[in-house]
Amino acid sequence: MSQVPIEGQRQPAIVILDFGSQYSELIARRVRETEVFSVVLGYSTTADELRQMAPKGIILSGGPSSVYAEGAPLCDPEIWSMGIPVLGVCYGMQLMVQQLGGRVVAATGKAEYGKAPLEVDDPTDLLTNVDSGSTMWMSHGDSVEALPQGFVRLAHTANTPEAAVANHDRQLYGVQFHPEVVHSTCGMAMIRNFVYHICGCEPDWTTATFIEEAVKQIRDQVGDKRVLLALSGGVDSSTLAFLLKKAIGDQLTCMFIDQGFMRKGEPEFLMDFFDRKFNIHVEYIKARQRFLTKLKDVTDPEQKRKIIGTEFIRVFEEESRRLGPFDYLAQGTLYPDVIESAGTNVDPKTGERVAVKIKSHHNVGGLPKDLQFKLVEPLRKLFKDEVRKVGRSLGLPEEIVRRHPFPGPGLAIRILGEVTAEKLDCLRDADLIVREEVKEAGLYHDIWQAFAVLLPVRSVGVMGDKRTYAWPIVLRCVSSEDGMTADWSRLPYDLMETISNRIVNEVNGVNRVVLDITSKPPGTIEWE
Repeated sequence: MSQVPIEGQRQPAIVILDFGSQYSELIARRVRETEVFSVVLGYSTTADELRQMAPKGIILSGGPSSVYAEGAPLCDPEIWSMGIPVLGVCYGMQLMVQQLGGRVVAATGKAEYGKAPLEVDDPTDLLTNVDSGSTMWMSHGDSVEALPQGFVRLAHTANTPEAAVANHDRQLYGVQFHPEVVHSTCGMAMIRNFVYHICGCEPDWTTATFIEEAVKQIRDQVGDKRVLLALSGGVDSSTLAFLLKKAIGDQLTCMFIDQGFMRKGEPEFLMDFFDRKFNIHVEYIKARQRFLTKLKDVTDPEQKRKIIGTEFIRVFEEESRRLGPFDYLAQGTLYPDVIESAGTNVDPKTGERVAVKIKSHHNVGGLPKDLQFKLVEPLRKLFKDEVRKVGRSLGLPEEIVRRHPFPGPGLAIRILGEVTAEKLDCLRDADLIVREEVKEAGLYHDIWQAFAVLLPVRSVGVMGDKRTYAWPIVLRCVSSEDGMTADWSRLPYDLMETISNRIVNEVNGVNRVVLDITSKPPGTIEWE
């Protein structure tokens, strides 16, 4: 994680120092919702490095460590005397207290995990417009036992006497809860208070500003060279295509590789949409059999991703020699891709994230070491909802902007076990039914993702008085704001019944439909 400002790029108004929290980038996203630019840096960023960036405020993230434990991640203590407002969140608050002479101990009463009513003792500065009794999201086993000199209590909960604290004179603030998560009902009010009133930031980082700066950065990076874009038709690559077209015009060549793992009818839709409706030339590459052959006998999902990602690059390299030369490969990599591929734990010795990988994404985790392209990834600091805003500003139609996310490896990772042509046909038909019925019910835009999964097992059924032995389809529908967390969607029973009946009656090889009611965490949105 970079700890040095990049020349020529906008400097952050708010810096988030990451202590290994799964919510560090979410804090950055919440700050950006206030139209203030923010970045996430490793906790070992020094005070001198921060001075070079001249931020107006610093936020210390949460983290899994205990501040009193040996080897606990610590920030540069000079940060406290820089004269820059600091907000510590959870672990960040405990670190502030510990380093400034207070005391943090393992909770002797009850630890707090989940929702807790916040009782406000001082409704000024950080807690302006925060209602007493509002819900806050707690996640801690340690508590502040003694405050440093000059600090006062701002709020408490039933189990946490020091739930929010401050040293008003030094503009140092701490909260034991997570204001950045949606479960904290007045969380955004606190973030606005810190960003606007305490730090004095101006709302000058908008979608229009991002596009303007991204266009300049692309032009500066690419120069007069040509760029090859892997176009899938999803909102990420589509937004990127429009952005690149705006930035470099005919220097862009879009390539759609039909690897055989797309949803039903999507290759035809994509070619018609970009090539004919928006005059963005797309090279159509037929490679279904090539990819399917590569996945023969492969059952491990991580290996599937790596094989597909590598093969994508190989095809790009081959086709670029035919169409090129190209110096750059553009990818629609987003923040959640980077987070899940790199992990969120922090090495106390280096201050860097360590690769505790959930799954690799073909955008970031599966690229071969001998990659022949330089990467252009202007969206890698955005969340999905931010990409949609950018897409709308660039003129991308709603039918693309509001499409459900689709994984880069496609249906290959929604088929557990070996991928075959028969299973792909089966899953395509089932997946189409799911999407058709969700749209017909008017729920498509209320759901983050609605799709089908094919399991590599068979079960007994009865059809037409005959015994069947066929595959089950898993119905997976989730609601989410940014893909970082998700809950299963409570579909109406009659809708689920219609989907189940259609799949069993219309899709060959299926005799059973089951429903996945797992949230993220502990599960993931996809099944692998």
